[in-house]
Amino acid sequence: MKFLNHKTHIDFMGRSKLALIFSTVLIIASITSLVVRGLNFGLDFTGGTLIEVGYPKAPVISDVRDNLAAAGFESVVQTFGAATDIVVRIPPSENEESNAELSTRVLAALSQGVEGEIEMRRVEFVGPQVGEELTEQGILAVIYAMVGVFLYVMFRFQWRFSVGAVTALVHDVIISMGVLSFVQIEFDLTVVAALLAVVGYSLNDTIVLFDRIRENFPRYRKQQPVEVVNTSINETLARTLMTSTTTLLVLFALFFFGGEIIHGFAFTLITGVVIGTYSSIYVASTMLLVLGVSKTDLMPVEKEGVAFDNTP
Repeated sequence: MKFLNHKTHIDFMGRSKLALIFSTVLIIASITSLVVRGLNFGLDFTGGTLIEVGYPKAPVISDVRDNLAAAGFESVVQTFGAATDIVVRIPPSENEESNAELSTRVLAALSQGVEGEIEMRRVEFVGPQVGEELTEQGILAVIYAMVGVFLYVMFRFQWRFSVGAVTALVHDVIISMGVLSFVQIEFDLTVVAALLAVVGYSLNDTIVLFDRIRENFPRYRKQQPVEVVNTSINETLARTLMTSTTTLLVLFALFFFGGEIIHGFAFTLITGVVIGTYSSIYVASTMLLVLGVSKTDLMPVEKEGVAFDNTP
């Protein structure tokens, strides 16, 4: 296949069948994990109590968990910002107990073997009904984002581009959620926000590539569609890799140094950026070719009485 003169000459579309098999395997594995293992829903969706406390000096997290378990609490313990700040998440129990009673018992359990006074920072309770509403709203937010993307791309480009963009986004969300299910990262509102950010990041990457494809079809009208798509991918590859790399550097810094409280957010974005970069090249672009995009779809409309320039 003949390419134009630019920095890279990788035949991406020549590997589209392998990419299709790879994506299919990932999607099947993701859906299987979501059905079998499910998502590890956090307090935002299941309901329960969140208690934030401040220690006089940084505690050992395993000791904090042991003290709560000895007091009969099933809990999730995380650092929150500084090493001395601890967040305890307790799922809802069948025992009718007020927030004040519960927080008093938790504070007593946390104080075991601690020198100095533990400060109670805040206590928040999320009821099961609120959790169900948040679940519904989170799903609707993703669906609305997909519909908005489809309409935006259709009006800016053409319906084939809309299908390609939405297919890539659905691909990214399913695989990202499958990875979250497989590793059992806590699924809370910050993860929902990360998934929506993944949609935005992947869409931005795809739009940049689609813009170049739209420019190149009229410019290189003598080439076949697969050649034009390959040329466009190679021309935007440096930008794609630089954007992905710099974004991942920030996300890895957040994941390793941002504290346990944002691990789920950072991990979801890391997964989404990697999958989104891949899908922009192999899923969105491949869908254009599958749907039969051609130069006639993107050539400017010739006005009556105006000659059209046919130079290549």
